[in-house]
Amino acid sequence: MNITLLETLVDKVMAELQKKLVSQSPQNQSVQVTPCESQQTFVDESLHDHLENVELIGHVEDIKKSEPSIPRPKWKEGLAELVASTPARIGVWRTGTRPLTKTMLQFRCDHAAAVDAVYGEVSQRVLDEFDLFTVETTYGNTENYLKRPDMGRILTDEAVALIKEKCKMNPQVQIVVSDGLSANAVDANLPDVFPALLDSLRMHGLDIGTPFFVKGGRVACMDHIGEILQPDVLVLLIGERPGLVTANSMSAYMCYRPRKGVVESQRTVISNIHKGGTPPIEAGAHIGTILKKMLEQKASGVNLVM
Repeated sequence: MNITLLETLVDKVMAELQKKLVSQSPQNQSVQVTPCESQQTFVDESLHDHLENVELIGHVEDIKKSEPSIPRPKWKEGLAELVASTPARIGVWRTGTRPLTKTMLQFRCDHAAAVDAVYGEVSQRVLDEFDLFTVETTYGNTENYLKRPDMGRILTDEAVALIKEKCKMNPQVQIVVSDGLSANAVDANLPDVFPALLDSLRMHGLDIGTPFFVKGGRVACMDHIGEILQPDVLVLLIGERPGLVTANSMSAYMCYRPRKGVVESQRTVISNIHKGGTPPIEAGAHIGTILKKMLEQKASGVNLVM
C-alpha cells in the first residue's frame, strides 16, 4: 500500500472538511457537521471548541499528529508537555463514541506502513551500495516466516556454500544484515549505521570480516553463521517488528563467539534505532565501542560489564 498516497488522502479529506465547515458557518458561528442527530449538540460543541482552542479554523489540514485534540483541557500546558514527551497516541479525543476522522485515517495509514514493512523487500540499491551479497534462510516465504520462526534461524545449504566461498574465515568482527520483520528499517537506517560502524571498527583497529545480507533471517541465525565463520564477535543489524509509532526501527544484536545453543541472555542488543529513537549514526559508532569491549572481556550479554 502506498503510504504517500494515504497521507495525501488524509490531507484531502481534512481540506474538504475545512471547506465544508467554512461554507456552513460563514460568520464563524456554530458549526453543523454530523448527520447523527443524537450526537448533534455534542459534536457541534466539541468540534467548535476544539477548533477554537487550538486555533485551527482555516488551517485544519495543518493539524500535526502530536498535537492534542482534547477540547477545554483542565491543564492545557501539562497536556501539551505530556503529548510532546512521547509519540504514543494520547490526547486524540473522540466524536461521540468513535475516534475523530483524522485519528482513524492516521491509524490506518500507520497500520499500512507496518504491513508494508513486514511484506516489503530491502532495496537492492541499498545492498549494492555496501557491496552486500544475499543469502537466504529456510523460511521459504513470508507466511512461513511469520508462523515458523525456527525456519528463519537456519541457512539453506546454498547459503552455507556461498558464505564459505565469499567470506573471510575467523575474523574478529563479522557484520551481518537482515530484513527481519521490517525491510523498511534496513532501507531507512543502514545508509547511516553501516558507515559509522565501519569507521568505529577501523578506529579501534579491529579485523572486519566479509559482510553480507540474510533474507528471511531471525535473530538466532547469527548462531548458525557463527558456527560457519567462527568470528570472535558477530553483530546482526536486523529490522524490528513494526508498530503504529514507527515501522522503521532497527536493532543490533551482538554476541561473543556465537554458536548453536547460545541463550538469549548471552546477547547484547541496541534497539530502537531510527530517526525518532537512537540516532542511526550514533548507534553505529556505539556498536563499534561495545564490540571492542566484548573482545577485551571475551563476553557478551549479561556477562559483559559496560
